Amino acid sequence: MSKALAQQQRTAPKGREKDQPAPELRIIPLPVAGEVKPGASLTGLLLGSLKHPKLRQGDILVIKHKIVSKAEGQLVDLSKIKPSPASRRWAQRYHLDARVIELAIQQSRRIVRRKRGVLITETHHGLICANSAVDVSNVDGGRHALLLPDNPDRSAARIHRELKKTLHLSIPVIITDTFGRPWREGLTEVAIGVAGMRALNDYRGRVDSHGYRLQASIEADADQLACAAGLVCGKLARTPACIIRGFAYRPGRGTARDLIRPAASDLFR
Repeated sequence: MSKALAQQQRTAPKGREKDQPAPELRIIPLPVAGEVKPGASLTGLLLGSLKHPKLRQGDILVIKHKIVSKAEGQLVDLSKIKPSPASRRWAQRYHLDARVIELAIQQSRRIVRRKRGVLITETHHGLICANSAVDVSNVDGGRHALLLPDNPDRSAARIHRELKKTLHLSIPVIITDTFGRPWREGLTEVAIGVAGMRALNDYRGRVDSHGYRLQASIEADADQLACAAGLVCGKLARTPACIIRGFAYRPGRGTARDLIRPAASDLFR
């Protein structure tokens, strides 16, 4: 085991936090040539784009969900979707595609809010997002819609295993999607699949440099890394993956489901 990895695997002390310089991070884009087709080996495609730079121990691979969904065949022919009368009325009122609305409802566990043409749902994964994250952009011009991976954590775990088998390195994998946020304008990335690292970093019980013992600080490392990746994997960047290098992640069996707040502790449900 490398000295750097051993240092990562040691949990932070419970005593006072020492002042340390912030780490220098690199975000390295990984463009993938051509269109990803259903059944494609996503790991093979990513490894093909890794000739330079090569992955190192300690790197984190962040992947936009669209290429994962495309490789897994999560495409729906919109011509085969028959909207309900309610979906037609809603779509007509706000000049929307009734087929997308119907598909979003089919992909939802519940409708959280439907107002002024905006449909917010909870997906079967437990994610709260617009239109159940059903997307028609960057697909084929509107003939098909793209769904989320059936199980993003499982997808991340599969890629993590395949990388380990091929490269003999334990590389954490984060799968991301772009979500809006309540009370905030603009979109940002979130982690919807995680493997090989802990999604959360719990600082409770640690003491800061002023002697204060932290009471409630739990940082969403996976979401913060997803946001960092979004700076190079933008909507129109044609860069569906990147390497984040230099972040001292916490190895472990984390999942994106760890980031979903239980209903019992949610003040807004």
